[in-house]
Amino acid sequence: MVRALVVFSHPRDDSFAAAARDEALAGLDECGAEVRVIDLYAERFDPRLTAEEHRLHRSDPSTKPHIAAHADLLRWCDTVVLVYPTWYGTLPAMLKGWFERIWVNGVASEVRTDGRPPTPLLTHIRHIVAITSHGSPKWLNALQGEAGKRMLKRALRISIGTRCRVRWLAIYGMDRNAEPARRAFLQRVRRRCARMR
Repeated sequence: MVRALVVFSHPRDDSFAAAARDEALAGLDECGAEVRVIDLYAERFDPRLTAEEHRLHRSDPSTKPHIAAHADLLRWCDTVVLVYPTWYGTLPAMLKGWFERIWVNGVASEVRTDGRPPTPLLTHIRHIVAITSHGSPKWLNALQGEAGKRMLKRALRISIGTRCRVRWLAIYGMDRNAEPARRAFLQRVRRRCARMR
């Protein structure tokens, strides 16, 4: 059985991102997945990395009780579904802050002191699915360097390992898209999540 952690990052529950989240949840339900949801705005997650947290970055996660619930969910799941809008060419600050505060030493990886790369600790995660919308067309996001896509497909995989598959589901040109294009994308989201294995 798929154990999916859905991380939703948008301040409004009447947004297109919320509709995409709902379709992802419906698809995961169709495939019989066990699902947990983190709604970063609803739970008032604080994305700011404090000076004390930065000081303790390399310390044992037990020194960071404020991240325990989210860290436990990362250890539990084998699939991470991220639902968010792309703003200014990349992840929203809320979601970026979640990575910076939760995917730390002892949770996502073990930072080594011998200068070698960190040892991945989330190798049980088999799938990451990014579901995002872009106001601009694809060519503009490509010109900007596709920072969000690069972070998930390259940097994040260091914490997971090369066996993890990253799926990128994006709708571009949201500022001008007509309703049929939006509906088609939402159907694509549901179909993709329903095929999780």
